[in-house]
Amino acid sequence: MLAAALTVAGLMLVTWLLSVVLKDASIVDLVWGLGFVLVAWATFLTIGDPGPRRWLLVGLTSIWGLRLSGYLTWRNVGKGEDYRYQEMRKKAPDIFWIKSLFTVFLLQGVLMWVVSLPVQAGQVPEPSLEWLDWVGVAAWAVGIFFEAVGDSQLARFKADPANKGKVMDDGLWRYTRHPNYFGDFMVWWGLYLIALSAGAWWTVIGPALMTFLLLRVSGVALLEKTISSRREGYEEYVRRTNAFFPGPPKD
Repeated sequence: MLAAALTVAGLMLVTWLLSVVLKDASIVDLVWGLGFVLVAWATFLTIGDPGPRRWLLVGLTSIWGLRLSGYLTWRNVGKGEDYRYQEMRKKAPDIFWIKSLFTVFLLQGVLMWVVSLPVQAGQVPEPSLEWLDWVGVAAWAVGIFFEAVGDSQLARFKADPANKGKVMDDGLWRYTRHPNYFGDFMVWWGLYLIALSAGAWWTVIGPALMTFLLLRVSGVALLEKTISSRREGYEEYVRRTNAFFPGPPKD
């Protein structure tokens, strides 16, 4: 776990320095998924005797993290600093460069380390996998499907100029207003089940924290705070569509 902590600290420090040069704190979002990949591999390389569960955790985390960072980089690069960080910068323009080290980068580093506890503690070298490991893989697969397909559907929708200002309510977005966030939720509870199979029951704090972030902090709550004023028909969409967990539309 020390190796993981040092890896996260190093990644966030380098990313912060780059953000100061670029004057763009939102690059922290691009390394969020990558950070988990580095944590998984840092843990793997500091423990001998690799077993199937260790390879499983590293592999699943790498697929999830690289896909997420790759997608966010493709979506955001060249579009300037995210409005959230612009607002933070306006409140303290002279000291934001140093303030952001603690309020943005190191804070996200701590969250990353805590959320990734199942990936760290679950890497127990054992000769075989148990049934709970496969339940975890199934949950992870559902999650990665919702994330990847949801992101792809939304990207295609936004690429059509005719949809500007409109609400995406087709595909997976017909059954949940946030299929990508639900996917994140499933991915991390799936990884926790694999860690639980290794006896690391206490790492439940990781997916619990991720769930809290998705629902109450940087996910659903933050996005829906202003979206009604930016999307025509969003209030009607809210009325008929589940916020998080997928379900049939209330037509």
